[in-house]
Amino acid sequence: MKILFVEDDKYIAQMVQKGLGAFGYTVETAEDGQEGGFLARSYDYDLVILDNSLPKKSGLTICKEIRASGRSTPIIFLSINTDTDTKVAALEAGADDYMTKPFSMSELHARIKAMLRRPKELRKDNNIKVGKLVLDTNKQTTTLDNKDVPLTRKEFGVLEDLVRNVDTIMSRSSIMEHVWTADSDPFSNTVEAHIRNIRKKLNSVNEKEIIINMPGRGYIINS
Repeated sequence: MKILFVEDDKYIAQMVQKGLGAFGYTVETAEDGQEGGFLARSYDYDLVILDNSLPKKSGLTICKEIRASGRSTPIIFLSINTDTDTKVAALEAGADDYMTKPFSMSELHARIKAMLRRPKELRKDNNIKVGKLVLDTNKQTTTLDNKDVPLTRKEFGVLEDLVRNVDTIMSRSSIMEHVWTADSDPFSNTVEAHIRNIRKKLNSVNEKEIIINMPGRGYIINS
């Protein structure tokens, strides 16, 4: 799962990036409203977290622009303001949730999980299933034929991206965009290497090929 966090306070940005990274999320950060608004409208994120008070463009403006562009990406709004008018303005601009600063990482994680559950009918009790393959997005664990498959966080992210898009060919660039941050080397073979490792681990449990390579197009989960 990939999250965009727009926050000009570098300490808070690093804290959230590290904290959510521990839960298995890929967190991309932007330091001002202009950059954050551009990224939110140009790339696919599973969720956007917006600080309100930002250089160059406010979180409220970014929120309106995201919705005006037709994107329905879940948005969590952050603000030091606790007054009702600010909350109403954020929600009317298209925010899905509102948190006040300071906040705890546990509450932010809980709200993210609740937010990501809303539009996902594939998931029940934090589980995503394709045949005998089960991913628990809360515990970050994978089982196949009821046997544990030990994956690294990044391997889990790649497999989750494929499973959430079952029966859809996922290009290498699409996987890179959803699982890695924008500063990753797009010309490296990191996606191929992770796919190779995941296959090896899945095949050690069940020889049936689950991840199918579509030459020149990408990868698809065999449902």
